[in-house]
Amino acid sequence: MRQFSYVAAADAGSAVDLMTRTPGARYLAGGTNLVDLIREGVEQPVMLVDVTSLPLTGIEELTGGGLRIGALVRNSDLAASPLVRTRFPVVAQAVLAGASAQIRNMATTGGNLLQRTRCGYFYDLAAACNKREPGTGCAALGGGFNRMHAVLGASDSCIAVHPSDLAVALAALDAVVEVAGPDGARRITLADLYRSPADAPDRETVLQPADLITAVEIPGLPEAANSQYRKVRDRASYAFALVSVAAVLRVEDGQVACVRLALGGVAPRPWRAHLTERELLGRPATEDSFRAAAEAELAPATPREHNAFKPELARRTIVAALRRLTTQTGAS
Repeated sequence: MRQFSYVAAADAGSAVDLMTRTPGARYLAGGTNLVDLIREGVEQPVMLVDVTSLPLTGIEELTGGGLRIGALVRNSDLAASPLVRTRFPVVAQAVLAGASAQIRNMATTGGNLLQRTRCGYFYDLAAACNKREPGTGCAALGGGFNRMHAVLGASDSCIAVHPSDLAVALAALDAVVEVAGPDGARRITLADLYRSPADAPDRETVLQPADLITAVEIPGLPEAANSQYRKVRDRASYAFALVSVAAVLRVEDGQVACVRLALGGVAPRPWRAHLTERELLGRPATEDSFRAAAEAELAPATPREHNAFKPELARRTIVAALRRLTTQTGAS
């Protein structure tokens, strides 16, 4: 067991200062991912900076109907919030679709967004993995088993997918992440938080080591009351997505007046389905329209040997989610 020090931060400023002064330190919140990585030897921090006592556990209403969610709000509390369940059901559903009840009781909002990939080669220290050790290669691309891997937005160095269900829902809602860092506070849209694996597969976000997520803000979106998170996986619980869809839909006079879509399980980051959205806007809210729009989004997909089923599964999941939303109250 490699030794490390432990410090409980008194406030966000001191937490950021500790991280700035201690290369190799890591923030500790729920620990549901970090502790696993330490046990496997993937992470070897020199210090853990515990931020669990910081006052970042509230869910606040914003002008216009949005919500500000503290980074330390537990996943179980987020899913149970009446404000979340009524205004943004896609968020509550995404959280409940992830992990087990015990893990949701520990996991935090900020930590959920910063999960590392669950690619088996990333966790296997004997395997080649550019994400864990840049320049060593990618076992999933080099003849390995790649059933769970990306078909969109991957690169020649990494095809691992991002594991967070919550991040997919927040991507569909244009959420903004609030960050405290050495140079002060700043705001980053969720779409800009995650990096492509092309040039630096080991860096999954634009955050610097000392940056601390303090909150997530969801803008007011009345149409989001009619939303759904649909997750396809190998078993009914505690499994990561083969494909998932976060969908928001408003139909007026039989036509799509507003649509927001994001996909999970298909890319190294939450994948905002902009092509599908553009194809659908103003079109009839029919299964044929949904299918054609989904085809446009998945046309550039690059499936691998073991995940050739994913593009069609994604198309069908998009159609199923939108079909369900057309029948729910508020869709038309």
